Amino acid sequence: MSPHVLILGGTAEARRLAAALAARPGIRVTTSLAGRVSRPGALDGEVRVGGFGGPGGLASWLREERVDAVVDATHPFAATITGNAAVATAAARVPLLVLRRPGWQPVPGDRWHPVPSLEAAAAALPALGPRVFLTTGRLGLAAFAGLTEHRFLVRSVEPPEPPLPPHTHVLLARGPFTVTDETALLREHRVDVLVTKDSGGAATSAKLAAARDLGLPVVVVRRPPLPDGVTALADVPVLLARLDEVLARAR
Repeated sequence: MSPHVLILGGTAEARRLAAALAARPGIRVTTSLAGRVSRPGALDGEVRVGGFGGPGGLASWLREERVDAVVDATHPFAATITGNAAVATAAARVPLLVLRRPGWQPVPGDRWHPVPSLEAAAAALPALGPRVFLTTGRLGLAAFAGLTEHRFLVRSVEPPEPPLPPHTHVLLARGPFTVTDETALLREHRVDVLVTKDSGGAATSAKLAAARDLGLPVVVVRRPPLPDGVTALADVPVLLARLDEVLARAR
């Protein structure tokens, strides 16, 4: 029977991994998407959309589908999915690998204010300026809803979920973005402070360079920790090499 790999997807890295595995003869690859993006791009291999019903449901699915390995290649801030995957794979006795792009690192000239949560980011804003470029995605904006004196430019791929801050302008856009365009956007909206999650990757990093060039402070929400005993691999080639070892042991 062909080895079966489940990818918990939704990132560019997950897409590249699915393509690499689907190109290999004799491997069945299934990518699971949470369904939060209305028009996901085409994926190689099999695709399922929607949740599993918590860690118990995922463990049952792994057994029923005879999955040989799970790769969590979700967004670095998808803490619930990552936690469920750790519990489910342990229960089903299926190896778990985690693929995470490296986080961003400050460079000379950056004015970063690291915080542990969206709530902490909101608490930091009154001291940093009234016009905010908020690039933390469409979920969790309720943390900023109480800031009635601020003006928010909110950028996300999909329309954000309420409640929103009362003075909000929504910009729907998908990266990658250029430093030139990000600089022009910050100037056009007279932004005082940028708020971002430490998502890592090149697709949305231009805003950091633009903020640096303009001397703007950046509130950076740190990543949630991985579950105990779980470590992450930083890129697709390294993960593929580790996955080969895992599947060889499963045969």
